[in-house]
Amino acid sequence: MTTKRPKRPPRPGPRAVGAGCAALALLATAGCAGADTSALGGKPADAAKLKLSPTTPPARGQLDRADWLLEDEPDSLDLDTQGTSAGRVVLTNVCERLYQLQPDMSVKPFLAEKARTPDDRTLVLTVRDGVTFHDGSKLTAADVLWSLKRHADPDMEQADEFGNVKSMERTGPREITVRFKEPDALFTKALAGDAGIVWNPRRVRAAGQEFGTPGHGDACSGPYRLKSWKSGDSLSIEAYDGYWGKRPLTRRVDFRWASDSAFVNALKTGAADGAYAESPNTAAALRTTKGLKQYYGPSTASLALIPTARGGLKAPAVRRALSLALDREGIANSGYGGLVQPWASPVGAGSWGYEKEHFAAAQRKLTALAPVSPTADDLAEAKRLVKEAGAPDDPIVIGTDSSQGRTVVANATRAALQRIGLKAQIKTVPPAQFEEFYSDPGARADIDALVGDWYISKSDPMGFYDNGLSDSSNNWVGFKDATYDRLTRRALATLDDERRARITTDIQRRFVAAAVWIPVAQVPTALVLSDRLTGPPASQGYLYYPWAAELGPRKAG
Repeated sequence: MTTKRPKRPPRPGPRAVGAGCAALALLATAGCAGADTSALGGKPADAAKLKLSPTTPPARGQLDRADWLLEDEPDSLDLDTQGTSAGRVVLTNVCERLYQLQPDMSVKPFLAEKARTPDDRTLVLTVRDGVTFHDGSKLTAADVLWSLKRHADPDMEQADEFGNVKSMERTGPREITVRFKEPDALFTKALAGDAGIVWNPRRVRAAGQEFGTPGHGDACSGPYRLKSWKSGDSLSIEAYDGYWGKRPLTRRVDFRWASDSAFVNALKTGAADGAYAESPNTAAALRTTKGLKQYYGPSTASLALIPTARGGLKAPAVRRALSLALDREGIANSGYGGLVQPWASPVGAGSWGYEKEHFAAAQRKLTALAPVSPTADDLAEAKRLVKEAGAPDDPIVIGTDSSQGRTVVANATRAALQRIGLKAQIKTVPPAQFEEFYSDPGARADIDALVGDWYISKSDPMGFYDNGLSDSSNNWVGFKDATYDRLTRRALATLDDERRARITTDIQRRFVAAAVWIPVAQVPTALVLSDRLTGPPASQGYLYYPWAAELGPRKAG
């Protein structure tokens, strides 16, 4: 089924700004309202008015070279073994998938030129003709089948996407047939992610264990090929002259990497032409920088409080009370310069790859359970819920690291709990230990809620809501609802988008009402770009779409 963990959580952290102290001092005494965010780069954005666009204006010419910044050096360019955001930002220009995620977060067949479903448990893919790998060899159906089987290997990162697959076989010169144990609504969306990459088997075998490491070429068919990778220094891609599709506008892209103040300074000084900022705080620090423009796009990422099964938040009524009392708008302004949006569901709007209006209407209804800022009536209801459940004797422990954004969320959570008569304390741990909270129940044994961030790789909310299944490893509070389980399994097997959307919003309402997770904000994608350039997508599609091919000058010249 679908993955339940982010392939990699968006990086937390104080991104080159020392703004935490001013905001935190105010939070300690007055919740989030009115916190000073000037240190984040000037006047904060208005989260309520933040415009999310899937694209930037089209470029008006070609570009010889662009310098691009990553927040990390890729661990590997073999995404089957090391799937990280930095690797995807590079490799999405080099490798192609059977399906392709579009900037508007919809999905369409790609290297699978077309697809048909003779019945609801069978998918027949026709492999695109006329495609060559970067070594000049022709891409074949046998290469596609080899790649799918490599992805499905239990030792590979994408193996969970193939859990419902019964068989995969070549059934024609250009045809692959996939058969499922049960109908699978999310499989083609997985093929727009890393599970759909088509490798050149000959190059992968030749590299052996060294495949994906510096000093080795790529094994793909995309508009760019890997030119060089100097470990610890830089990585370059250049346009592939034999590409089957549209010619890229930018001939060459050189990648370097930096974090914190070095990342911000490289963009401020023009040493880099652009970057996708993984942390909203980085974008906030650059909002007023002359010569740079910023674009914000839809993403599946969100901030959420993830309760555990111990302590006061074990009681659903107390979790609902906390959700009513939380000042989400204050968190957005104090912790993130207004570049995140108060949000009432645990997955961002970028997951709405279909039936967008239906999902948007359902989201608005949820604000009664997760308000932007609590009203007097919300607080009165929250106190009633606490009284009904019985206030816990011990303080509620909030787990966080010392990053600015998470620290603000933790302080706001403590303030909300105190407003409704509950004791609270914050447990701050180093970043490495914090990451263990996600995966190790023992590591989170002493906390009642984690200040979490999360994204899913598919543009479908059902890529998230299986986290609420009774047997899910991410259902930390032990939520059990037979109707929820039945509806979730039905949605995952419903191929019709409109029907699945209606089931999904019912599931979503149940998840939020039970406060299995407590939503805080959605985190849009932030693209920081030289004002001389334009063209790439602004949405989370940049992780799976050849963004560099559309990068170019703003003015014809």
